[in-house]
Amino acid sequence: MTVAMTSRETMSKVPVVTLAFWVAKIAATTLGETGGDAVSMSLNLGYALSTVIFAGVFLIALGAQLATTAYHPVSYWFVIVATTTVGTTMSDYCDRTLGLGYSVSSAVLLSSVVLVLVVWRLVTGSISVARITDRRSEIFYWTTILFSNTLGTALGDWLSDTQGFGFGGSALVFGGLIGLVAAAYFVTKIPHALLFWAAFVLTRPLGATLGDLLTKAHEQGGLHLDRISSSLVLAVLMIGCIAFTGLRKSPEKTPSR
Repeated sequence: MTVAMTSRETMSKVPVVTLAFWVAKIAATTLGETGGDAVSMSLNLGYALSTVIFAGVFLIALGAQLATTAYHPVSYWFVIVATTTVGTTMSDYCDRTLGLGYSVSSAVLLSSVVLVLVVWRLVTGSISVARITDRRSEIFYWTTILFSNTLGTALGDWLSDTQGFGFGGSALVFGGLIGLVAAAYFVTKIPHALLFWAAFVLTRPLGATLGDLLTKAHEQGGLHLDRISSSLVLAVLMIGCIAFTGLRKSPEKTPSR
């Protein structure tokens, strides 16, 4: 039994959830915001063309990830970053170009995330990320991530702009909500799989507001740092975190309910 369990853990195609995982995830989501804006705004390619470009990158990255048989940090985190960048431009296209607005986009995308999780639970019997080893669960996993990372941009903009919290205030709100989810992990009996996805969804608007705080103009409440330079620094931070920790320790900490 021990040998079989070790084999399944080795085959899992996603990283063990540790503190380093969350640091890398927040860096990746912030990178997605600054990187997406760098292409669509700084390079003046627009939201539609930028979405097409990033969608192509996402499909290539996802194809490479699906072709693997075990967890590979470069492949896995490449898809994560790809979902955040395409999510940024896709959300901005719906919100601004199509004129749906932040409130409508946030509601639609949040409903989509919940729907995917419900269908995943009904089809496979679990939404746990303890061991993603089969193709069906992996497809549900990445679909949830794509929708959640698209939701984050709209939700971050809704709170900072529509609700008037500003970038710094919104980052504090989302950071506080993540803190509450972390507390619930230790002091409540809420299934850990649900808490994982709640925290996962919240890291995206946190990253979106942090990205805007770094790069937006002073009159908009940002620090007006260069988007491309900020993206490079965030990429180095994320890569360093992944390389230093390995993100493959303490498998017993992975949410399994």
